[in-house]
Amino acid sequence: MIVISFKPKCGKCRTKAMMVAAKALGVTSVELQGENKNYLVVIGDGVDAAALTSSVRKKVKHAALELVKEL
Repeated sequence: MIVISFKPKCGKCRTKAMMVAAKALGVTSVELQGENKNYLVVIGDGVDAAALTSSVRKKVKHAALELVKEL
């Protein structure tokens, strides 16, 4: 499980972040969580957390890797 926090400006930014995560290799599930839907929770096998965070940051700015946990 990978948790990435980001600061979406609008609903379109949330959609962009989810699309980037869904296209990453090994991802099986993507979900928005948190009070303001500002946490991207990604579940998958063999996902490169640093590369995924970098890709999200390029699309929506202000993204940070919060948690990487083995399920």
